[in-house]
Amino acid sequence: MTNVDHPSHYQSGNGVEVIDVIDAFTDVVAFDLGNVIKYVCRWKNKNGIEDLKKAKWYLEHAIAKLEVNKNEQIYK
Repeated sequence: MTNVDHPSHYQSGNGVEVIDVIDAFTDVVAFDLGNVIKYVCRWKNKNGIEDLKKAKWYLEHAIAKLEVNKNEQIYK
């Protein structure tokens, strides 16, 4: 595991990931896009390319979620 794709510090002892809990209880697309903004804005001052990879991961996650739910009106 890397700090970008399924980091162990965001998993419970039985493998449940925080992103899955957020998805179950909130608008995960809004959460994802907020993280994209966060990582793009801070990349030069904090973790460099790793933050850009994190932004990419969250953007791809949001797109995948929207594609699965494209027949539902989850965004305007």
